[in-house]
Amino acid sequence: MSTAAKQLRFIGEYVRANLAMAMEYRANFIIQVIGMVLNDALWVFFWWLFFRQFPLVAGWSYQELLLLYAVLTLGFGLGVGVMGNCTRLSQIIAEGHLDFYLTLPKNVLLHVLVSRMQVSALGDIAFGLLVYGFSGAVSWANTAMLLMTSMLTAVTFVAFAVLAHSLTFYIGNASALASQLFEALLTFSSYPGGIFKGLTRFLMFTVIPAGFISYAPVAIMGERKLEFVLAMGGFTLALALLASTVFYRGLRRYESGSLISVRL
Repeated sequence: MSTAAKQLRFIGEYVRANLAMAMEYRANFIIQVIGMVLNDALWVFFWWLFFRQFPLVAGWSYQELLLLYAVLTLGFGLGVGVMGNCTRLSQIIAEGHLDFYLTLPKNVLLHVLVSRMQVSALGDIAFGLLVYGFSGAVSWANTAMLLMTSMLTAVTFVAFAVLAHSLTFYIGNASALASQLFEALLTFSSYPGGIFKGLTRFLMFTVIPAGFISYAPVAIMGERKLEFVLAMGGFTLALALLASTVFYRGLRRYESGSLISVRL
């Protein structure tokens, strides 16, 4: 079995175990999922009211906005849902809980990320599929593009979170800063990319890579140009490699919390 296949199997086993634990509290599980679906639906409803008054926003139609939210929520759910610790990495580092993962013969970063699931993010996955169904753009080609861009978006979310939280290795507990950066990415990604111009647009494709979530996926699904696919795929790969490099270089600076963690 190849290394990639082993990693995928490892992730799958953790997802299965995390789901089983979440389902032990079934009522709470259902409430979190439905609550997230309703939360996402409120944003789409707000934009529906807005587009009733203004049919186009910076050249975007309501259908394109629905495609944006399909990619955004599905990507967020797949990334942050499955790799739930990506948004808690600063706390894990600062409190010395990496000790547990360092003693095991698995990829440290991957193991940290998948060892916790964010149950509410499963509601994002459900909503992403639901809003895509109502977008009026359902086709075999668009579905394939949706899945591809959502996976790239998921990697972008996780890699950016890892990169931001890895600052803890260098400047001390960066939990607040990392959370603000991640919220900025999520917020800017939820608006039509065409409304941002000049310096803001430049920052959205560099420092806060929201443009690769809010603009590129919709352009890929609408225009299906190879250059958009290559740009988004190349950026996502580069961001993932950068995040991994920063994490493992920071890991050399890690000081054990002298904790003995036992998991049953």
